[in-house]
Amino acid sequence: MFRFEILKTDPLTKARAGLLHTPHGTIETPVFMPVGTLGSVKGMTQQMLEDLGARIILGNTYHLYIRPGHELIRNLGGLHKFMSWDRSILTDSGGFQVFSLSKLRKNDEQGVTFRSHLDGSQHFFSPESTVLIQNALGSDIQMQLDECTPYPVSHETARTSMQLSARWAERAKHEWLKTPANPSTLFPIVQGSMFPDLRRESAERLVDLDLPGYAIGGLSVGEPRPLTFDMVAATEPHLPTEKPRYVMGVGSPEEIPEYVALGVDMMDCVLPTRNARNGMLFTSQGRMHIGNARYATDPRPPDEKCACPVCRRYSRAYLRHLYQTGELLASILNTIHNLFFYLEGMREIRRAILTEEFSGYLQANRRAMQDAAVADGDG
Repeated sequence: MFRFEILKTDPLTKARAGLLHTPHGTIETPVFMPVGTLGSVKGMTQQMLEDLGARIILGNTYHLYIRPGHELIRNLGGLHKFMSWDRSILTDSGGFQVFSLSKLRKNDEQGVTFRSHLDGSQHFFSPESTVLIQNALGSDIQMQLDECTPYPVSHETARTSMQLSARWAERAKHEWLKTPANPSTLFPIVQGSMFPDLRRESAERLVDLDLPGYAIGGLSVGEPRPLTFDMVAATEPHLPTEKPRYVMGVGSPEEIPEYVALGVDMMDCVLPTRNARNGMLFTSQGRMHIGNARYATDPRPPDEKCACPVCRRYSRAYLRHLYQTGELLASILNTIHNLFFYLEGMREIRRAILTEEFSGYLQANRRAMQDAAVADGDG
């Protein structure tokens, strides 16, 4: 029920266009996946997401386990039915949230004991239990439990952590295989902090598990962005070309073509939705903070080159008014625009790969982003 096929590879980069077949539909890659942590993409209805062309969204195991609980979701027919979404879902294992949200935690070979960020109650995640929780959620793609190290750490600390995550991946696979008819597929996560040799070792160990796809994690944790690209570039040659690559937690619009050029097929990031709630819009001319006084009487759409429902109907002046007065509609309209900008941008990238024009697209994007950075006065 899970299959990945590559339709076209760019002759001058490692970019590729493909099809990812899942139990809940086929996804065109490369793909950007909106983040729906609690079973909801903030500010969006499922109908809005469908209208924008989203084929896959994310849920988070930690948050859904804490509230409302995976057994409740299982009893109500799984996450797809619970949230009325019949397209694909990827669930993170919750490892990142455990290590970032819970100050009172203890991890060892068996797993991690932590306290809820809501009420302080104690819980335990193991590689096996996170597979079982994600089985209950019924996601199409589930992630192994891993340990995400902060930045910076020593080589020895990163190596010890990476090896622990690799052993946890083996245990996750063993648990996943206990349900032969499981429609969900499992991705392990390459770790190794910012050390190319550890990234290579992690990738090689995980490739030996022969799982359907591979994620690259432990990035966007405070490191300089060029280092993020370096780690993806150091990892990619050691992953199987015939399987999808997913870089977790990236990136900004100008970065996405760069990841695609490195051979990445799947990405997710909270930037389009989080920035929307803070009044920041992504446009073809760069970032725009809609709360800026310069837009108070501006009748133009947010982006004159954008075909999203917001840009076709509303003015900058109106969007600024909504934002300044705290109207809920401000977050909704800003989110629609930002997600359209991301999803349409990915569709343009895919078309460029299929028509062998991606290298030119990449260079044009770099020039445009440089120009936008110079002209952008909104911050």
